[in-house]
Amino acid sequence: MSAKILIVDDEPTVRLMYRSTLESSGNYELYEAESGPKALEQCRQRTHALAILDLRMPGMSGLELLEKMHEQGVNTPAVMITAFADVPNAVNAMKLGAIDFLQKPILPDQLRGIVKDILARHEPEKPKNEPLDFDHQLRHAKRAINLRDFAAAKLKLVKALELNPNSPQAFNLLGVMLEMREEYDQAKHYYGQAIKLDRNFEPAQQNMRRIFELFNFGSSKEPFNMELK
Repeated sequence: MSAKILIVDDEPTVRLMYRSTLESSGNYELYEAESGPKALEQCRQRTHALAILDLRMPGMSGLELLEKMHEQGVNTPAVMITAFADVPNAVNAMKLGAIDFLQKPILPDQLRGIVKDILARHEPEKPKNEPLDFDHQLRHAKRAINLRDFAAAKLKLVKALELNPNSPQAFNLLGVMLEMREEYDQAKHYYGQAIKLDRNFEPAQQNMRRIFELFNFGSSKEPFNMELK
């Protein structure tokens, strides 16, 4: 069965680019909305496997749309698209479970990659009699974080670290989870652990930089980019 994906952006050319990119790369059913209210109508009509939301739209922003979706019981995973170094709104989106961000301009490979990753992490769990490897634990930890099920996420990440205690990805995810809970000091600690394990691990470096931007907002000119890998 093909995955239903909702594309929400006020720019027709942007929606066309996303559609063209995804039509050429997978078996997806693609739907479009040019505004937040239109997107809510689409959500009432069907269940989507993924929503691609522009953070900055006239009328109702992507963040406001995500809040409305949650109020109406729509728990569709979302990837937020932004062209702005907008740390406060991005942090608020994280608190609603939007932990995947892409910054414009977006390369087709970036969009294809993040869509594939999010859809894979929200596939049904394997039967319990099947071996659960490191990648499985990490993927389902991301899923639990999306759903704000922090207890399940922590359990998956602990199991992942038992399988690979030197994983910068797992430590980075622990940081993301704690940042969503506003436990910023602990988040910085785990981002630091990831960087200690791999100085070139860019997701943790960018996440660490975002926390410093959050508490020193306006002092940094680095572009915002949320990374969950």
